[in-house]
Amino acid sequence: MTDQPPNTPGHDSGPSLSEGMKGFIAHLIELRDRLLRAVIAIVVLMVLLFPWASELFHAFATPVLNSLPEGQTMIATGAISPFFIPLKLAALAAVFLAMPYLLYQLWAFIAPGLYQHERRLAVPLIVSSSALFYIGAGFAYFIVIPAVFHFMGMFAPEGVSFMPDIGSYLDFSITLFFTFGLAFEVPVAVVLLSVIGVVTPDQLAEKRRYAILVAFIIGAIFTPPDILSQFMLAIPVWLLYELGILVARMLVKNKRHFGADDEEAAEPPLLPATAAASALPAAVGGDDEPPSSPSDKGFRALSHDEMDDELARAEAEERRLHAGEAAPPPADSGAQPEPTDGPEALPPHARDDRNTALQDPDRRD
Repeated sequence: MTDQPPNTPGHDSGPSLSEGMKGFIAHLIELRDRLLRAVIAIVVLMVLLFPWASELFHAFATPVLNSLPEGQTMIATGAISPFFIPLKLAALAAVFLAMPYLLYQLWAFIAPGLYQHERRLAVPLIVSSSALFYIGAGFAYFIVIPAVFHFMGMFAPEGVSFMPDIGSYLDFSITLFFTFGLAFEVPVAVVLLSVIGVVTPDQLAEKRRYAILVAFIIGAIFTPPDILSQFMLAIPVWLLYELGILVARMLVKNKRHFGADDEEAAEPPLLPATAAASALPAAVGGDDEPPSSPSDKGFRALSHDEMDDELARAEAEERRLHAGEAAPPPADSGAQPEPTDGPEALPPHARDDRNTALQDPDRRD
């Protein structure tokens, strides 16, 4: 038996990838494309904002300038800080403005692994996530930063001028912006985890004390070492956690309601027991008339004795069909049954040619 040449169609030139590896590579390619789109969006916004970098930094430093003692300003201690800091701020502002698009790219990457009813949450989640992120950043800009720098200026020793460096202020403020912006996403995370079934609103409510503890730990790590800024982060996070539980309970309740409606719409209604019993003789005898329903005029529910009689009559009809006997004449017709030699001699209205389990007990579809 000769080996096949390398170029023949039946020759395996190398090990083939498994289906799992192919899916993993496809996910990596999709992730690369999403990240590339996000980076392109950030670069484009950065290029557009760079000509106004100085004006952007002045607006960014306004809360500090208004909080400093009269006659004091900010300083630049680095040799290239006057050029590099506005450029860095333009890049961070591009990320800040592109946040809705970045959230959309993240959702588009994970959406194929979700169910259809979970994908319908895309637009509400993206809108709410973007709005809460900007609300958190605005809270840090208008309330937290002025309060922190005013608090720090009060504790400056006598003879020391409190003039923050622009580089240090940029790092500190950006940390606060993104910390508060991401912390305000707590309701979205709570609602998403509840809707997809990871946790229930009741379980989240039971773990409330741990959530409050985590909120204060985050405030202690990502805010200045003062009790004021820690409380200014922890308390809003706690309130937003409670808001997320409230919204999650409403959505889960509506999800169960609509899910029950969908199941009722998908499954046909079953006949009541009395209607099914009254329809049984017609089904066994091969009558072409449809069984009556409760909505038909003149419908009457059968009693228990009448139901037993109908079931006994159906069993007798089944035994008669197996034995090949002719159908008995109606009681009021007076006609005599014709002799037959088998089931083929039955009149058309008495024969039942259906090949079902009722005709053949040994046959089960």
